[in-house]
Amino acid sequence: MPTLIQEKVAQAIEILGEKDIDLWLTFVRETSAVEDPVLPLIYGRTLTWHSALILTLTGERIAILGRLESDTARRLEAYSEIVAYDQSIRDDLIRTLERLNPRQIAINTSVNDPSADGLTHGLYTVLTGYLAGTPFADRLVSAEAVIAALRGRKTPAEASRIRQAVDTTEAIYRQTFEYMRPGMTEKQVADFMHDQISTRNLGPAWDWDHCPAVNAGPDSPVGHAAPTEIVLTPGHLVHFDFGVLQEEYCSDIQRMVYLRRSGEIEAPCEVRRGFETIVQAIQEAVKAMKPGMRGVEVDSVARGIVTAAGYPEYLYGTGHSLGRAAHDGGTMLGPLWEKYGQAPQGLLEEGQVYTVEPGLAVPGYGYIGLEEDVIITSDGAEFLSPPQKELVLL
Repeated sequence: MPTLIQEKVAQAIEILGEKDIDLWLTFVRETSAVEDPVLPLIYGRTLTWHSALILTLTGERIAILGRLESDTARRLEAYSEIVAYDQSIRDDLIRTLERLNPRQIAINTSVNDPSADGLTHGLYTVLTGYLAGTPFADRLVSAEAVIAALRGRKTPAEASRIRQAVDTTEAIYRQTFEYMRPGMTEKQVADFMHDQISTRNLGPAWDWDHCPAVNAGPDSPVGHAAPTEIVLTPGHLVHFDFGVLQEEYCSDIQRMVYLRRSGEIEAPCEVRRGFETIVQAIQEAVKAMKPGMRGVEVDSVARGIVTAAGYPEYLYGTGHSLGRAAHDGGTMLGPLWEKYGQAPQGLLEEGQVYTVEPGLAVPGYGYIGLEEDVIITSDGAEFLSPPQKELVLL
């Protein structure tokens, strides 16, 4: 059975044909210090000296790298030609390009997608210096479209790993809701969730201190902030944002709890109305999702439901790609704001995994945010776990 690296390399060659790009060059060095985001997909190891991973639409799979790393490259069995050098990569790189004579050389630079922008400015300068005086200097193009497709289109093995991470996240949420009580602090609840990650020998989907986010009541800072000593108080909402890194793939799920006051059977009507608005926004957005739809169109569905209900517009995108990173690059479900570049204009494709996460605040009670993970199918989208449709009441 092919390894995941072998699957992704083969997939990349298919994508090159689709995008009519005849050569893709990933140029790296000292990747333990500065790792190109695509490297785990097409190589999966660190590289030390200047290294060139070359894939072509005719099927060539060439790795030009330092001699000390050539045996590792061979054992991957993902590259059919291994070229080892001792002093400089320049001559072997130029000879290979002359033999292949590509019309374009796609390199890992992008103004829109950080996951496709792995070539540093310094290394770009080295590469263009090598190519100076050759016909190839004017053939450089962005590999953004190739990398977005490669990261976005999950193979069955990748999708299975994401599903496992989602299942684990839901299990930790269930344990957390059984554990937490009014009077605890945000940090105490987060520490419990950290213990669940450690017990399973997993990692957080993003920075440890911020994963999970736990927001208790209206005074807790929502966003990329660590849990605080704020106390869980009856009459307040508790918002969670949490995911795990399991077998190199992430989940990213938000959940909501309401802490009942003495004598309350259910949450107050304004809390229920806000929660139901977010549930509806997610359901309608996911119902609309299908291959060929633009990210901005999905965002418009969810955003429109929230604002039509009389709530302020949430000041972030409705969702993002999910995979090896919690924010996995490529198309995003967002508005056409300058900070998002052209990412919201990208198309949904079968096999991509997205989060859907609108939100709103209920004055006096706290923040309501839900986040569901979905995979794009041939004719729609599928939730990767049962979406939260009822407030957890404690």
